[in-house]
Amino acid sequence: MKTAVVQTTPGVDAEHNFETIRRFTAEAAAAGASLVVFPEEAMLLAEDELKPRFPELLPEVWPAFERLLRGLAAEHGVTIIAGGYEPNPDGPPYNTILAVAPDAAELAHYHKVHLYDAFSYRESDYVTHGAELPPVIDVGGFRVGIANCYDVRFPELFRSMADRGVDVISLSAAWVSGKGKEEHWTVLTQARAIENVAWFLASGTVSADSVGLSRIIDPLGQVIASATTRDEGIVFADIDREGI
Repeated sequence: MKTAVVQTTPGVDAEHNFETIRRFTAEAAAAGASLVVFPEEAMLLAEDELKPRFPELLPEVWPAFERLLRGLAAEHGVTIIAGGYEPNPDGPPYNTILAVAPDAAELAHYHKVHLYDAFSYRESDYVTHGAELPPVIDVGGFRVGIANCYDVRFPELFRSMADRGVDVISLSAAWVSGKGKEEHWTVLTQARAIENVAWFLASGTVSADSVGLSRIIDPLGQVIASATTRDEGIVFADIDREGI
């Protein structure tokens, strides 16, 4: 199964972000990809200036994001995984990963469990954490687990996927840069692949404070394809069952 991992630079203009998703989905599908993975915050960047406006913005932007993914999946005949902020009637929004099938049906809806409350940052100040384990879905005969950024630091979460027969792990991220952070990303993503004997698809946001380094890692921990720290783009790999 040909897989595309997309690296984007989302901003505070949702329509601009949507156009980026359209463009890269079309490019990935034209190259023969069956599964297209986008980063966390692909829908909208949680800049400080924008967070206070989430209550008024998200009830409109989130449904548009859902419609966009459903439409693109059906138009191009691909499965899409991408992240955005979902309204929550009981408090701050969820940081949600959606997975949509080629028939436009929703395959998964994952609320980020482990919020980024570390290194002087507090995601929980503006996001409600999820309460359920990440989903595992079927894509092209492969079992695909879905996780979100900071989750990668918690191996037990991925062990739960392995217990459910995962073949491939998809991680959508906006990995904040800083001292040693690139090394953390490198080690953690490869470790999750190795210890679970699974392909690992890591899609990263690039921004002023987020390092990209999107990558596809095989079940032996070898990096098959990778992106830079700053440029938008797509990396591809043919996922197979060798070693899993």
